[in-house]
Formats: sequence, C-alpha cells, structure tokens
Amino acid sequence: MKNILIVLIMVMVIGCNYLDDYSQDLVLVSSVSDLDEVLLGDVYIASKVEVKDIAYGDVGWWLHIMDDDINGVIVSGAEHRAFDNAMTVSYFGYTAWQMDVGRNYDGDNLAADNALWDDFYKRINITNIILDEIEDLNPESEKEKLDGLRIRGEAHFLRAQFYFVLVNIYANAYNPENAEATLGVPLKLTNYVEHDKNKDSQFERSSVYDVYEQIVKDLKLSIDYFTQSPQIHSFYRASKESAMLLLSRVYLYMQEWNNAKTVASELLKLKSTLKNYAILGEKEEVISKTNPEVLFSQGSLNLQQAFTGEGGDFCISKDLYNSYDDSDYRKTAFFGRCQNSDSIALGFKYKKGLHQSYVSDLYLLRISEAYLNMAEACAMLEQNKEASDWLNRFRQNRIKDWQDVIYDLTAIVGEVRKERRKELCFEGHRWFDLRRYAVCQKAPFSKEIERIFPLYNYNNRFEFMSARIYRLEKNDPAYTLSIPKSVLNFDTGMPDNVRPIRKSIKTILINFD
Repeated sequence: MKNILIVLIMVMVIGCNYLDDYSQDLVLVSSVSDLDEVLLGDVYIASKVEVKDIAYGDVGWWLHIMDDDINGVIVSGAEHRAFDNAMTVSYFGYTAWQMDVGRNYDGDNLAADNALWDDFYKRINITNIILDEIEDLNPESEKEKLDGLRIRGEAHFLRAQFYFVLVNIYANAYNPENAEATLGVPLKLTNYVEHDKNKDSQFERSSVYDVYEQIVKDLKLSIDYFTQSPQIHSFYRASKESAMLLLSRVYLYMQEWNNAKTVASELLKLKSTLKNYAILGEKEEVISKTNPEVLFSQGSLNLQQAFTGEGGDFCISKDLYNSYDDSDYRKTAFFGRCQNSDSIALGFKYKKGLHQSYVSDLYLLRISEAYLNMAEACAMLEQNKEASDWLNRFRQNRIKDWQDVIYDLTAIVGEVRKERRKELCFEGHRWFDLRRYAVCQKAPFSKEIERIFPLYNYNNRFEFMSARIYRLEKNDPAYTLSIPKSVLNFDTGMPDNVRPIRKSIKTILINFD
C-alpha cells in the first residue's frame, strides 16, 4: 500500500502569504482510517466546552446579530457584560451594518474580519487533499472500501456546506437572471497551493452560478456515496439525509422549485418525524441532542448566554415575538420576559447557561426545515393546496388545537415565509432568507430594518447615556459583506464588494431619574 505524506496547511491558502506561514505538522496516511481521523479532526467544526458570549463562539457568530430578529435594549443601566463593553467593540460593526464590520463604535480601532474566510478555506483545502489522496489508497477489505465511500460522502458534503456559507456572505444572492455574471467567491478544488509571482490575483472570484453549480455537484456526489455506504456514526457526522436537506435548501436559493420539491419529497419519505411541542416539559430545551428532528450538527451553541434582554445585551425583536399567536407553543418555549427590563429574552429553544455544546445554532440541519422547504417549493409552483397541506401537518405539532387551512395563491407564500422565520429563528437562516427573498422572481420581498444601538457608560456605573438608530434599507448593498482586508492585501487584483458608509439616522435621549 502506498504511504502518503500530507502537509496540513493550517492557515488560509487564499487569505494570506501561505508561503511564509504554515503548520509544520505532518500526517502520515497509509489507510482509510487515517483519512477518517483527518476529516474528523481538521474538517468538521469542533464544539466548544463553554461559550460565555457569542463573540467567543464559532466563526460566523455575527450572523445572529445582523437580521431583524433581534434589537438593542434601552434601560437605565447595563446588566449584561457590564465589565466588558463588547457591544461597542465587537458587535457594533456587524449589528449596525457598517462598511468595516471590524470597526468599533468610537472609530479608533479596526479588528480583523477574516476569521470565517480563513477558517472555511482551510477546511475546504483539507477536503480537497482528502478527496485526492483517497484515490491512491487500495482498500484491503470490504469494510475499508465502504469506509472510503462514506468518507468521500462526508468530504463532499462539508465542502458544499462551507462554500454555501461563503457565497451567501461574500457574494450577492443568487438571481437566475444574472448569476453567471455576478461575482461569487474563489473556487478552490485542487489539493495543492497555487502561486504565480507574476500575477496580482492568485485566485479569481468565480461566478455565483459556478459556485452554486459546484455546491450542487458536491451534494449530489455526497448523496450517491452515502447511498452506497450509509453513515454509521451519529448526527455529528454528515449523512445522506443531511445532504438531501441541504440540497433542497440550495435549490430554493437557486429558485429551482421543482428540484427543491423533488429532493425534499424524497427526504421526507426517508425521515419525517417531527417533535410534538405540546409535550414539552417546563423549561425543557427544545433543540437538543435527543430531538428526533436533528439530522446534523457541527460546531458550538453560541447562544448559551446571549439575547438576555438586559442592558448591554440584545433582545428579541417585537416584530418576531408578536408573529407568534398565544396558542403557539413556541412563544413560551422559545422566549421569556427579561426580569430587569420589559424586553423579550431568548428562552429555552436551546439549553441555557454555560455547558458543553451538544447542538449548534449555526451549522444545524433539522427535518422541520424539509417540511418548510417542501411547502415553499409547492407555493412557488402555485400548488397552494399541497403547500397548505404540508404547512398544516407542520403546524399541528407547533400550535395548540390547530385547525387546517387551505390558503389561496395570494396568501400561501407569505404564510410559508412567516412559518420559516418562526421555526428557524436563531439557527443561521434569517439573514440569508432576507437576501434571497429580495431577488425572488415569483414573489420578491424586501424590508427596512432599524437597529437600536444603546450606549452605556461602561467606565462609570454603567448608566444609559443615549441610543443611536441605524437603518438597513431595502435591497441594501450591506446585505453582502466586503471581502476581508487581509485577502485584498494579499490578492491585490481581487474585486471587493462595496458597502456604504452608514451613519445613525436618529438619537434617543432618555432621563430615567
């Protein structure tokens, strides 16, 4: 059997001068099981033991603070993180949609903005190595052959998931009318490091169309490999079902409604179990490792102590909270009143308090999404009765004494979107959904979002000083983040995404005396 020596590059091969900085760790690979260990240790996102604040969570934590599901809190004094003014330092650039997301409120410091880009491309590079090197291994048993197929399935799935996140952060939303002409992100599919000293740009930004085509290709390959060799591990490893769910979502983003329906339908034939929220115990976390809906999870629960509704922290937006009827089990399960303000706090959707992460709030796939994907695809195909049927089946497990409704064509799309927002809040969906709704050809939707950004005197008694209001306009360019500065500094020929300079539109002054 051929011995293979892999150099694991531990920095982003597209974001910095990898010729100077790289890991010296060498991994000797002589079997399929060795590649399995590399996949598990260096490609999957490990969960953290404790996440005391979202700013210390997984890359991409800031997706939770950019959409319309949260807002700032105005009270007489700060309670949350009173000794650490993270709001003005770590959160401001993201939640107020600044041109430079790493810029602090005072404007005198600019933090790096390349963590997610570097991390995901590093993991992508390792999947490329695994997929290349596994071809040179000669399995000695039927088990090794099947393990090799499973590893291929996992590698293709993970590469697809990472590219899906990257293209939805650093490129405009997929629009079938112009996807081929819209700049996406670089597609890195080789197992070696490219460098041409005579070129300003080492890595071209592929079109959004090409990136999505690669994602679809990877997910189809993943499904094929898992069909031949099903996943034998828990939901912490990718599976056929998780690849099918992600593929149905990707087709929705591409507005390929028939394909989305077909894949979601096939998935629901394999697995369709929903958790009945009517039997939730008091203060029982809704999404946990025992929830039968969970298909896949990697990474941490970043919201262990977040969205408390206290001064110095974020709260749940009234717009989201008021979208739940009082008969909706999620209203009291997901949320609760903050004791120190009149704001709404995140309740028991996840386990609260510092603890080992068992499920992710960003890189999570649940069967409940398949119902909503199915309903959306049917709605867009003007199959309103079928869409209503799927929505009714879903709501019977979420709303007390739900009475089935058949929605007409004018109402069904809005109902599906409303349900998607309510069910999938704080799972990394909303920001991406708002982007794709804006370019949806069948039913375009966009909205203004206003963010309250309170300022507290963190140097003296933590008293409320004032609040600024920032607005994200409809179809705002800030829905797409700029390419990280370290990437542009290295790859000087790479085009950037231009985000506008954003100032507050109003100041709020309140005297609490």
